[in-house]
Amino acid sequence: METLAHLAQGFTLLVTPKYLMFCLIGVLIGQVIGVLPGIGPSAAIAVLLPLTFGGDAIASTIMFAGIYYGAQYGGTLTSVLVRIPGESSSVMTSLDGYEMARQGRAGKALGIAAVGSFIAGTLGTVGLMLAAPALAKVALLFGPAEYFALVIMGLGALALVGGSLLKGLIMGALGLALATIGTDPQVGNPRFTFGQLFLLDGIEFLVLAVAFFGIGEVLAQAEQGMAAGEFARPRDSVYPNWADWLQTRWSILRGTVIGYFIGVLPGAGATIASFVAYAVEKKVSKTPERFGKGAIEAVAAPESANNAAATGAMVPMFALGIPGSNTTAIMLGALIMFGLRPGPALFEQNAAFVWTVIASMYVGNLLLLLLNLPLVGLFAVLLRVPYAILYPVILALCIAGVYSQSNSMSDLWLAAGFGIFGYFMRKYDFSAAPLVLGLVLEPMFENAMRQMMTLSHGSLAPVVTRPVAGTITLLTLAIVLWPIAQRIYLRSKR
Repeated sequence: METLAHLAQGFTLLVTPKYLMFCLIGVLIGQVIGVLPGIGPSAAIAVLLPLTFGGDAIASTIMFAGIYYGAQYGGTLTSVLVRIPGESSSVMTSLDGYEMARQGRAGKALGIAAVGSFIAGTLGTVGLMLAAPALAKVALLFGPAEYFALVIMGLGALALVGGSLLKGLIMGALGLALATIGTDPQVGNPRFTFGQLFLLDGIEFLVLAVAFFGIGEVLAQAEQGMAAGEFARPRDSVYPNWADWLQTRWSILRGTVIGYFIGVLPGAGATIASFVAYAVEKKVSKTPERFGKGAIEAVAAPESANNAAATGAMVPMFALGIPGSNTTAIMLGALIMFGLRPGPALFEQNAAFVWTVIASMYVGNLLLLLLNLPLVGLFAVLLRVPYAILYPVILALCIAGVYSQSNSMSDLWLAAGFGIFGYFMRKYDFSAAPLVLGLVLEPMFENAMRQMMTLSHGSLAPVVTRPVAGTITLLTLAIVLWPIAQRIYLRSKR
């Protein structure tokens, strides 16, 4: 009852024109940021941070939180409509969401994503409200060995994400290799840069995402001819029907649970959550062959996961003062700038602040749903534009997104080169998702492995001897070996 009383106090403070306005501004900015490739919520909050100096801590944090989870909604639009992920957490959505759009089901994809995101965000906020201190203590059990095991589990999901196990592992290994280009994070020496200064910072995720999912897709469709690439006319209703809700109800709940718990782990983030949710959904599906070809569950699960993860990342920030992602790291700096001390005492010493922000997350998720659902039909109509007109627009978005990130022509040349490579990947049925997963996971994989082996004097034993790490390792083995065991069993029955 005490928790409900605190939440009621938070809503009492929130329902003032000032705080409601900042909540609306935050989710609107987040929505726009998610649509534009290359900016991201962390960059947006960093740009706005100086403007809030000396201002109202509650209003500013409400706005920053709205930008964070609002960006997850926005990234869905470009992923479904033009197969360009606005955020790395939207990569998995683009696989089946875009295929649904080509089949005339863009409205259903966007509708189920909006409602799934709303449910996940709301349930995640309930989890933040009820279980923040307890889950924060669980997060403290994760050391280098546990994070190493978690990343290995993510890499094990390549067996499910890539379609063909061999092709998935090849693309995942290529993603890991590409992520090592740049500067060694521990000793600071350049590696695999071939004397090129622009490679010292490594190859950005956006460059590869735009190349593989944007440029490569355009080239592949252009080869087939404009007529072959046209989108089908929308079927029956543009909104999800009752059968769609029944089909995705458990997908949304599974994605929410997976996303929330992964989001709670510092550094894991919404991207890993969306990959794991997709892999789990494909694993439990009775018709996994539909994944990658327009399965609505494959949109609902990762979209629910990335929004729940964005909420879950608030748990360690508020309860422990440990950022759960890049965006919450900047938000943590903002809290310190406002004179607040994140940690267990924050809930007691600044209860009004915490509970007003939590209340704003309920309202913000509702605002995003009300903003997005009425526009689903409009977004679906945009796909009736002929591909002869749409292709140049998609390429313009790709170029603008890559160039706006670093103002570098070198990145544009990289995007062009990888775009051609992406065309051949598409032509010979190599999925780009495992490559992107390897690229995203490599920094955490490398840091966790080095820290673990330093603490254990060069031994890999902690991966199996520590209880939490050992449990994760066993789950990984089950994920990888189960499909192989199934094939052996089916062959023996013949």
